[in-house]
Amino acid sequence: MSKINKLEKFAQNKASRNVIEPGKEIFNEIKGHWSDFFQNENDIVIELACGWGEYTISLAEKFPNKNFIGVDIKGDRVWRGSQYAQKNGLDNVAFLRTHIIEILNLFGKDEVDEIWLTFPDPRPKDRDEKHRLSNKSFLEKYRQILKPDGWFRFKTDNTNLFEYTLQVLTDFPIRDHEFTLDLYESPLLKDHHEIKTKYERIWTEKGEKVKYMKLRFKD
Repeated sequence: MSKINKLEKFAQNKASRNVIEPGKEIFNEIKGHWSDFFQNENDIVIELACGWGEYTISLAEKFPNKNFIGVDIKGDRVWRGSQYAQKNGLDNVAFLRTHIIEILNLFGKDEVDEIWLTFPDPRPKDRDEKHRLSNKSFLEKYRQILKPDGWFRFKTDNTNLFEYTLQVLTDFPIRDHEFTLDLYESPLLKDHHEIKTKYERIWTEKGEKVKYMKLRFKD
C-alpha cells in the first residue's frame, strides 16, 4: 500500500464530517452550535494544539459520554486523528483546523466545559512571548469560552513556561487553583486519567518532571 501524500490527506479531511476547517460551510456556522454538531448536550472538552490528537482520542475513549474537540492548524496532523476516530467509531470526537488565536470566532461564550493545553511549544525567546499559548491574551480567550465552573488544565515538561504561566495568572481572578511541579509524585495524578502520550513517555523516561495545573476562572 502506497503512502498517502498530503494532498490526499487534505482531500480526505474535506470529505470527513469530523473535520471542521476553512472552506466548509460549517466552519463559519459552528460557533455556539457544537452541541448541535454532536447531536447531544454532553460536556464539550477541547484540547489546544492537539497535534494528531493522541490525547484527544485517549480522553474520548475513556469518556464516551463527553464530546472532545482537538484544535490544531496542521491539516496532515488533524487527518491522522480524524481517520483514527472514524475507523474506531468515536462519534464523540471532532477536529477543528484553525489558528488558536481565532478561537473566539469558533466557540461561543460559556460553550466549553473543559480545556486542555498539553505540552505546547514553550517559545522561550522573549520576542516570541506573543505566541505562547499561555500568555495573557490567550488565557483571556479561554476564560471567555469556558463555562463559569469549567476547568482549564495545563501540562508541560518545561519549567520556565510553567513558571511564566503561573506569573501571568496573577493578573486573573481565579478560584480552585491547584498545581504541582511533579505530577507523577502528586495527589493530582488522578487528573491524568492514566494517559501518557508518546512524547510524554520519552521525556519522563529521560527524567523530566511533568508540571500540571488546573484552575477555574472567576467571573
